[in-house]
Amino acid sequence: MTSTSHIFLVGASRGVGKEIANYLSKQNIQVTALLRNETSRAELEAMGVEVVLGDALNIDDLERAIITDKPIHAVISTLGGLPTDQEKPDYLGNKNIIDAAVKAGVQKFVLVTSIGTGNSVGALSPQALNALQTVLVEKDKAEQHLIASGLTYTIIRPGGLKSEPATGNAVLTEDTSIVGSIHRADVAELVCRCLNAESANNKVLSAIDKNMLFTQTEFVEFKLD
Repeated sequence: MTSTSHIFLVGASRGVGKEIANYLSKQNIQVTALLRNETSRAELEAMGVEVVLGDALNIDDLERAIITDKPIHAVISTLGGLPTDQEKPDYLGNKNIIDAAVKAGVQKFVLVTSIGTGNSVGALSPQALNALQTVLVEKDKAEQHLIASGLTYTIIRPGGLKSEPATGNAVLTEDTSIVGSIHRADVAELVCRCLNAESANNKVLSAIDKNMLFTQTEFVEFKLD
């Protein structure tokens, strides 16, 4: 990925999305972030991120933001809701982002969901599944919409998220039975490395810290080229 690449980021106001914005800006990569309100604007602009205001649940907002005279190399979405949200953006918001990316001719789309989505549902404990099921159903629909969109994609499913500094021990795997914790900063680095890794194209990958597995299970690490 060159310094002239242009990344469109949704979910940058907090969590993994904010860590991605920070990581990319340190690589001198041009980032445009969609924010629903002004709350995180100053912090992101201080990183060198261009901010556009809009709601992912409004397709017109997204098309205005993505279809511009500055071609976008890739879209990254970490958009996700909470189980308590009345209107969950996990599917509808991501569907709109995906549809706008298709219309804009974007080269690649990286979607961050979570372990427990789709065919990794068996990795979760019954208690975790019970707590997260409504959100996981929406995330699965978003994954399926992206896979069917025709875009080159990478789907990253992190384990339990922590906010401590990066450990450097985070890995990706295609093994859908693996579950563990991972620091948000490490997820951000893995996501950004996938942008230019052809081996990650059209892959669905779980992301965990190899030193924070919930069960000590052997697994094959996925290598990014």
